[in-house]
Amino acid sequence: MALAEGIGRPYAHLREYVATRSHKDAPEGVTFTADALETVRELKQEQGKDIYLCGGGDLAGVLLPEIDRLILKRNPVVLGDGIRLFGHADATTATFALERCRSFGSGVIVEEYRRSDH
Repeated sequence: MALAEGIGRPYAHLREYVATRSHKDAPEGVTFTADALETVRELKQEQGKDIYLCGGGDLAGVLLPEIDRLILKRNPVVLGDGIRLFGHADATTATFALERCRSFGSGVIVEEYRRSDH
């Protein structure tokens, strides 16, 4: 979506990886991958900071086996059916424990969870 809007590097301060099967030429500083799960597994073997996933439910569902922490931001807005949080992944494949919950005057709630089934 960012490329369609003319945004080549929305997270230029980070190492950027984009899961795609349709694009061939990545902007400078961006790595395209057709196998997001394998890419995340390789990145987790490296020294460094956390991996930040920004994407839809289908991508989150593919990566669910490797997700260690969730930060969910809930807004008090109903938008209709929407996209499932983890696409079509089996909902019983991961368990997370609540670590922190913050609420704001706007009604927004931010919940932080750590994986508890590893």
